[in-house]
Amino acid sequence: MIKTEYMKKFSYIILGVLAVGGMTSCSHDWLDVKPSTSVETENSITALSEIEATLNGIYSTMQSSDAYSGRLVYYGDVTGDDMQAVSSTKRTGNYYRFNWTKDSGPSSQWSYLYAIITSCNLIINKIDELNVTESDLDYRDDLLGQALAIRGLAYFDLTRFFGYPYLKDNGASLGVPLVLKELSIDDKPSRATVSQCYDRVIADLKEAVSLLDTSFNKGKFNRWAAMTLLSRVYLYHGDNKEALNMAEQAIEGAEEEGFKLWTTEEYPTAWGEDSSEDHPGEVLFEIVNTTTDSPGKESMGYLNSYDGYDDMCITVSFYHLLSQDPNDVRLRLLSFDKDRYAYVNKYQPQEGENIADANIPLIRLSEAYLNAAEAAVKVNDNETAVKYLDPIVNRADNKNTVVGKTLTLNDVLTERRKELVAEGHRMFDVLRNGLTVTRVDESDPDLSKTKHNTQYMEFNWDFYLCVLPIPKHEMDANGSMVQNPGY
Repeated sequence: MIKTEYMKKFSYIILGVLAVGGMTSCSHDWLDVKPSTSVETENSITALSEIEATLNGIYSTMQSSDAYSGRLVYYGDVTGDDMQAVSSTKRTGNYYRFNWTKDSGPSSQWSYLYAIITSCNLIINKIDELNVTESDLDYRDDLLGQALAIRGLAYFDLTRFFGYPYLKDNGASLGVPLVLKELSIDDKPSRATVSQCYDRVIADLKEAVSLLDTSFNKGKFNRWAAMTLLSRVYLYHGDNKEALNMAEQAIEGAEEEGFKLWTTEEYPTAWGEDSSEDHPGEVLFEIVNTTTDSPGKESMGYLNSYDGYDDMCITVSFYHLLSQDPNDVRLRLLSFDKDRYAYVNKYQPQEGENIADANIPLIRLSEAYLNAAEAAVKVNDNETAVKYLDPIVNRADNKNTVVGKTLTLNDVLTERRKELVAEGHRMFDVLRNGLTVTRVDESDPDLSKTKHNTQYMEFNWDFYLCVLPIPKHEMDANGSMVQNPGY
């Protein structure tokens, strides 16, 4: 079974994880309905209010530092070339050094994402059975859209972590099991192909887009966040025309709803400001943390701060890239400590909170612009590529522009790495494009102690460790499971 062989029902396993690990707090000031810890099966769901309670429990699970407040984000950074672990003993050290085997591979990426998926399945499979008044149809649709968007995100991340990039072999290699209903102890799901996984992700997100509300919804998916995520998925899948179309729709719709790119002046501190319906800013979807409901010191905020665990820092080569323009506003997000490491200060606490409570932005309007620019380059539409890349370049330094230039994929990916550093994208962005991660040993007096400490300095999508091994407990429990090549 997906989680463990010891439980009688798969859904009981997952809901146990939610009740114990993700739903114990009842202090979500930002949620209208508090998470429920009593929903055990779909038979317990009899009203839309219970659907929303289950959904809020899912968001609470996503909030864990083992999920989207930590590991599911920093994995894609420290496995790339722009960030690294400060030392091999740090929490991110094993990821940075690819220090695992088939018997010691990370497992929380698997267990938390399937926990999230199983609770989404409860909502998706039950909601149409409820008696809903005509006045509540939009409410029902939005709840279903959120569940579908979250399930799409979870399957997308599972496929990225445990399956090779789609374009490596057009999705012929193995992804993860597609579990869309409750499983019994006798069920032994096998791995779907990467192609089948992407089909599922795209179907979920397309349906979510058709259902989700368009308005600001703090800490929850709305239509523009789902569209931006779908544009990202299309890029991974090689559907560049679809990626461009979806990103453009996301940008237009979000900006009509009041979202906007931060200005150059706002950029250094906007990360810690409290977004609202009147001032939504540019974060389309984030994990909301508070002093009374926080993922704790394993969160991105604490790991990225010298006042915290000073766990992950930028590489010297990335510092040199960003420093090519001394006026780049993104340099103002770097903080330096006495040991000569530089940390990315994107995870800023809101007023009255500390760094362990910082919100985690997962989908920003900036990414929609970058997705559109990348897709436009790939379909040879330079005018459109310039249209969407220039606002990001000009925001970084208002003396810079790409107007009048013929853009290359490298131009867009270089801007993408500058803009999205420490947000979990880098290794995936390199490998999904069939490129090579190249970690360069450079030195700089400003970063005198920042040195690479790994044997894996260069790799591409043929490197077997670039995908995680299927967790040992899953291999032991499920005879239908096949391990990834090389392990």
